[in-house]
Amino acid sequence: MFGNYLIGLREGLEASLVVCILIAYLVKTDRKDALKPIWMGIGVALALALGFGCALEFGSQELTFEAQEALGGSLSIVAVGLVTWMVFWMRRTARHLKSELHGRLDAALAMGTGALVATAFLAVGREGLETALFVWASVHAASDGTPRPLIGVALGLATAVFLGWLFYRGALKINLARFFTWTGGMLVVVAAGVLAYGVHDLQEADWIPGLRNLAFDISGTIPPDSWYGTLLKGVLNFQPDPTVLQVTVWALYLVPTLAIFLAPVGFASGKGKVKVPDEQGSRGSQPTKAS
Repeated sequence: MFGNYLIGLREGLEASLVVCILIAYLVKTDRKDALKPIWMGIGVALALALGFGCALEFGSQELTFEAQEALGGSLSIVAVGLVTWMVFWMRRTARHLKSELHGRLDAALAMGTGALVATAFLAVGREGLETALFVWASVHAASDGTPRPLIGVALGLATAVFLGWLFYRGALKINLARFFTWTGGMLVVVAAGVLAYGVHDLQEADWIPGLRNLAFDISGTIPPDSWYGTLLKGVLNFQPDPTVLQVTVWALYLVPTLAIFLAPVGFASGKGKVKVPDEQGSRGSQPTKAS
């Protein structure tokens, strides 16, 4: 459940910050007339992400077992690729996010209502589609027959929306660089588990050999239906009887990816602020430079 909460929090907070910056800029520049198209674009983006998630869930139920495993495994690998790109992208460009969005918004204001809708849709839609795909893959991997994975995601998204509202009001100041670094690192760990589970799905679909070649089997020590087995599965997508290929792929992804992500590469701390004005024009400084 924690892993899914983290996904909802991390992905949702990025989208919330984008919305916060767009709305705050329009309010500050006295262009409240452009708020309606922005909210329309955001609404369409959210509807598309929700529809995409529903299509993945309900569409896969009509497939055979082998096809379901093949689809789940393939999309899990795609989701891991997207979320890996996302955490590195945010680490690299977070400090320029505000100016980039302002530039797009200025151009959209000059072009008219349709451009404003498209700007908000594209800004939020990418995050929404990535979130829907990775959430689906993670819930599929961590599913234990209970609604806990979905509850975790919902709580994470709700927390992200609340934090975004606090940022907008100027009531909350946290070190966003440190926040995104730590949550990004934890998300890489979650992604490693999703990747390993995706490989297992492809093995069950008979797309990849080695399903019977187990690396170890500690089901007797950590029963999958025990509370600690369920906890490990929910947080890390832990499997007590993984195949050799699963363990190999997990290690080859996790170790170098986490090392590169956490390595200091010239990002100075304490610089790069996003100042989000409230409705009266006051400002709250939010550090966004990724370290």
